[in-house]
Amino acid sequence: MAVLINQNSKIIIQGFTGKMGTFHAEEMIKYGSNVVGGVTPGKGGQKHLDRPVFNTVKDAVMDTGANASVLFVPPAFAADSAMEAADAGIKTCVAIVDGIPSHDMIRIKRYMRRYTKTDKMTLVGPNCAGIISPGKSMLGIMPGHIYKEGRVGIISRSGTLGYEAAQQLKNLNIGVSTSVGIGGDPINGSSFRDVIEKFETDDETDGILMIGEIGGPQEVAAGEFAKENMKKPVIAYIAGLTAPKGRVMGHAGAIVSAYGESAIEKVEILKECGISISKNPSVMGETVKTVLEKIK
Repeated sequence: MAVLINQNSKIIIQGFTGKMGTFHAEEMIKYGSNVVGGVTPGKGGQKHLDRPVFNTVKDAVMDTGANASVLFVPPAFAADSAMEAADAGIKTCVAIVDGIPSHDMIRIKRYMRRYTKTDKMTLVGPNCAGIISPGKSMLGIMPGHIYKEGRVGIISRSGTLGYEAAQQLKNLNIGVSTSVGIGGDPINGSSFRDVIEKFETDDETDGILMIGEIGGPQEVAAGEFAKENMKKPVIAYIAGLTAPKGRVMGHAGAIVSAYGESAIEKVEILKECGISISKNPSVMGETVKTVLEKIK
């Protein structure tokens, strides 16, 4: 089992015939993801990478039964592309795109309120690495070879730290059930809390590694949820212990503006919630291993 995507997921690429869409579609296909087609307005009826191209997401869903999509479109068109996917019945959509204006993300989130919980599309990103369920499917841009199939869930705002964690776990012969890159923008489609809740109900996930950073309340909200609702262990690493207050550090969302948003404050609050903390990025894998050994 896996969260969000698995070997049965039928994937379409929005922005299929563009340079980035083509490159990463090829990588996903090589990995074994079930890419059934793609969307490029005006090129419907053509073939690309030996798969059909459609003018709209609705046409693609009707013809292929697609239930997952990934966006490789310019930032200015990303909001419309995500809303089009939701209207067409896509269940999981990953927005790899960097540079989507915050007001566009607000527009998407407000638009999604029209759907019931069972019909609502899960949006992951933007500015993210995507989702991978090792050995089953990849919906994103991560290097698939560093992920070993297993029973640890990863959620990360940082793509590269997510990769580092996966490689460390693999080196320790520990595998990953699903890794979700939620992105580093101030407003994103899915939060840490949203994803750890999914991992809690996944029978094949034993523990969760949460990789956060300075800025925003998401890590603390996830910790408070875990304290009250989760039986599975959560391990966290928070980047940015030396970051000065008020300065953007890397991601657009990585700016401290209130109590509980610095790395030190987040670590303190997460500890109070019963979450194990990795002291630095080089020991994320070892920290996960230690925690898992305690629960065996």
